[in-house]
Amino acid sequence: MVFDRVLIANRGEIAVRIARTLRALGITSVAVHTPSDAEARHVREADIALQVPKYLDIEAIIGAARAAGAQAVHPGYGFLAENPEFARRCVAAGLVFVGPPAAAIEAMGDKIRAKATVSAAGVSVVPGATEPGLEAWTDFPALIKPSAGGGGKGMVLVRSAAELPGAIESARRTALAAFGDGTLLIERYVERPRHIEIQVMADAHGGVVHLGERECSLQRRHQKIIEEAPSPFVTPETRAGMGAAAVEAARAVGYVGAGTVEFIVDGTTGAYHFMEMNTRLQVEHPVTELVTGLDLVELQLRVAAGERLPFGQDDVRLGGHAVEARVYAEDPARGFLPTGGRVLALREPGDGTGATPAPPATRPHGGRAVVRVDSGLAEGGTVGSAYDPMLSKVIAWAPDRDAALRALDRALADTAVLGVVTNVPFLRTLVAHPAVRAGDLDTGLVERVLPELVGDDGVPWDVLAAAALVFHALPQGDDPWEVTDGWRVGAPAWTTWRLESRDGVHEVRVRGLPEEAAEVLDDDGRPRPARIRTRRGVPGERSLGVTIGGRTESYLCVRRADTLWLGRDGASWQLTRHRIGDPGDRPGAAAAGDGVVRSPMPGTVLLVKAEPGDRVSEGQPLIVVEAMKMEHTVTAPRDGIVSELTAQAGRPVDMDAVLAVITAEEAT
Repeated sequence: MVFDRVLIANRGEIAVRIARTLRALGITSVAVHTPSDAEARHVREADIALQVPKYLDIEAIIGAARAAGAQAVHPGYGFLAENPEFARRCVAAGLVFVGPPAAAIEAMGDKIRAKATVSAAGVSVVPGATEPGLEAWTDFPALIKPSAGGGGKGMVLVRSAAELPGAIESARRTALAAFGDGTLLIERYVERPRHIEIQVMADAHGGVVHLGERECSLQRRHQKIIEEAPSPFVTPETRAGMGAAAVEAARAVGYVGAGTVEFIVDGTTGAYHFMEMNTRLQVEHPVTELVTGLDLVELQLRVAAGERLPFGQDDVRLGGHAVEARVYAEDPARGFLPTGGRVLALREPGDGTGATPAPPATRPHGGRAVVRVDSGLAEGGTVGSAYDPMLSKVIAWAPDRDAALRALDRALADTAVLGVVTNVPFLRTLVAHPAVRAGDLDTGLVERVLPELVGDDGVPWDVLAAAALVFHALPQGDDPWEVTDGWRVGAPAWTTWRLESRDGVHEVRVRGLPEEAAEVLDDDGRPRPARIRTRRGVPGERSLGVTIGGRTESYLCVRRADTLWLGRDGASWQLTRHRIGDPGDRPGAAAAGDGVVRSPMPGTVLLVKAEPGDRVSEGQPLIVVEAMKMEHTVTAPRDGIVSELTAQAGRPVDMDAVLAVITAEEAT
């Protein structure tokens, strides 16, 4: 290895993961960060950290690498990872770009050119057409794609010729906004397809191998959620054929480094066609590492340094099964809108080191499951709307698929991020779905069964009771008459706690001292004995044990003023003490919800379409909020008058921040 110092041109979990391999190899890691990321986890875990204006500033990144004395730059994924100009600038500055040559990035970055290149190399491609032949397409259903795009952005499904003109216009508008290039292509749409990709690794001496496949069919909005290796669908014969095709695709463009060749696979016939090639490390690379025992980042560094691959195709062995779940700051119940906030408390499964275990054949744990976490999270950090909402990845390996899925579910149950709404409960429900357990997957499965996955029954009663007990146990002052045990001559009195959650205001009645002996009234009006235990002297902080009616549940718990967060079994709940006079207590407010208009996600107010005093109708657009280049129109929850309006165009807002209040006309 000729490198002793490498700059990581990225942030978050992938920057942390790269830094750990560098540390294991004895290479100094150099992080870059924007001003808002100065305290981020990837900064703390690097040996050196330098500030840059933004992660897309090529000259600033190269300047930081030279100032730090780095010999190479690892781009991770996203940001500049697939930017051929960045690769060229690195080389021109005397830096090694840990990735493929710029020419290979360009060849595979354009979907139209990529299809032509691999087709000439004998690789099967999806039948399709490019411009100007889009309008004449007659084979439906079909899928329109931006040629320069990725990540599913701008893709439009068209089922008839009548839909085609509008779909082309929509896709072109999105492509221009997202990629600066409105060029489109159209392809035959495969009904219920599987998305299967092949990991390839190539050196600069002509050595190219594949490391097996990954099943990536579980997606929402064309974005992957859960990936696994190997695929439950692929046979050894199909693996060999797809692997050979992927190797030929890589050879066709003189590829060097880690890359992924993606295929669309007919779930009935098994026929596969080339879709595209990602010229970088993939988010889901850990599942390949766990079934092969190889560190892909180390291999990237070695081939970038000019070394030959230390093995051939016949040396690659797959052992056991690995499954990865992506933890996002998003709300599945709200259409997967991004969320955000400050990480008040954090619990992650396993040791969180992200280290790659030894090869399967030599694992000292025998047949025991292994859990790995690649995470960029840290307590006290802020999750905003400026970057991709993926926070971490939870990966499980076991000798077989069923055991790996069970281990993943247990690991997700041990995950808690208090202060930020995440998709962890959704992931657990998805992992347990019968179709997923059976391996009967396709890219449309999540959308078809979505109502089964995001059913929201509100806050469970025992969670509400636990929150009320915490508030009830808090000291109110030094005066013994202020103790909230409800003491009265004869029998203790009941105290009513009003708790506000996302689905409304709840009332829970408590009496007695929860740390000694208390009671709560259940939904049927029966008193249940209750008690709380904490590891710290102040109730409501960190680990909390709550016993109600003889059953004990453990929570991760943190309180800030009148707001309490509780986490259990992968789920979390935000409960705020609701006082008389808060929104929802206004006259007439209960007639059609509380009339309070809240921001569905953290972001920036783009447009305000109403003024105080306006008469509005239920469903009328009021405010447009933008985050992560996603616009969301907030509508009136009821008929009435705009009695309050706090939203202002250009101002940032937190998730669930009050934007306006609509009061019933009769109440005014």
